[in-house]
Amino acid sequence: MVIVHHLNNSRSHRLLWLLEELGVLYDIKRYQRDPKTMLAPPELLQVHPLGKSPVITDGDVTLAESGAIMEYVLEKFGRGRLVPKPGSPEKLRFTFWMHFAEGSAMPPLVMKLVLDRMARAPLLVRPIAKAIAGKVKKGFVEPNINRQLDYMESELNHSTWFAGNEFTAADIQMSFPIEAATARAGLDATRPKLMEFLARIHAREAYRAALERGGEFRLLR
Repeated sequence: MVIVHHLNNSRSHRLLWLLEELGVLYDIKRYQRDPKTMLAPPELLQVHPLGKSPVITDGDVTLAESGAIMEYVLEKFGRGRLVPKPGSPEKLRFTFWMHFAEGSAMPPLVMKLVLDRMARAPLLVRPIAKAIAGKVKKGFVEPNINRQLDYMESELNHSTWFAGNEFTAADIQMSFPIEAATARAGLDATRPKLMEFLARIHAREAYRAALERGGEFRLLR
């Protein structure tokens, strides 16, 4: 049986959701972030050398990285579900969004999280830290986030879902940066297609089932 090593408020929520969509039997081993550092606990190092979530174990297989895990699950359990037909334009879009989510969308959102926390530095150094963080955000991070959100919004003008008019695993993969943009980057009704996307995924039965099993999903700010 697949075991999801599930860290609260993390990317592992996507894997629970994927497994629910496919109807795969799985178990959860839960881990909690350190309340002060918000980092994963050291117990995860016993599962994988990176010491981070998501990680799954499936028999003798131990696999990290959400994109790699999703590909593994789709290949082993998917039977062609949630993946467009090979060679189709939708399959090419699917591959693009599966990589875009972590390769392009998430890095500036993570940087913004770190820089926002720098602005809460100890009082003695706070003015300097806040000034540096503000300059980097204004000059680099926020323009990149806005450009990417505009691109995502425009792409959803062409189809209901990211790979086409059918829901796929690429939408599960893309859910995390869009949720993160809502929590950290002010994504709101000024980009209606992205907000409609969030409403659609939140209404899915498998998404709600993943929340019931995995617990509350609230991203770091």
